[in-house]
Amino acid sequence: QVQLVESGGGLVQPGGSLRLSCAASGFIFSNYAMSWYRQAPGKERELVAVISSAGDTMNYSNSVKGRFTISRVNAKNTVYLQMNSLKPEDTAIYYCKARGQYSGYEYWGKGTAVTISS
Repeated sequence: QVQLVESGGGLVQPGGSLRLSCAASGFIFSNYAMSWYRQAPGKERELVAVISSAGDTMNYSNSVKGRFTISRVNAKNTVYLQMNSLKPEDTAIYYCKARGQYSGYEYWGKGTAVTISS
């Protein structure tokens, strides 16, 4: 059974930091590129960051570049999103997604809520 479970969300003041985690199970994690998406209230879901299956290539949306870092530990079947210098506009539900590099299969987690407010 495939599972992606996000954790680490919460309420943080502007300028603060959070580290999100996404624990994967039920598939060969090292064969999947991993991404973080977010969806703010009333807005469409948007791509935040993506990391290749080997962890050697990362890409970021312009809105988070220089503030967020995506990483993964294949031995732990986990992908992370380190978020620094957080802004109110980063408030959203954050989701992780797995995409098979060979199969193209996609799996989604249920999300973790991040709120940036003073």
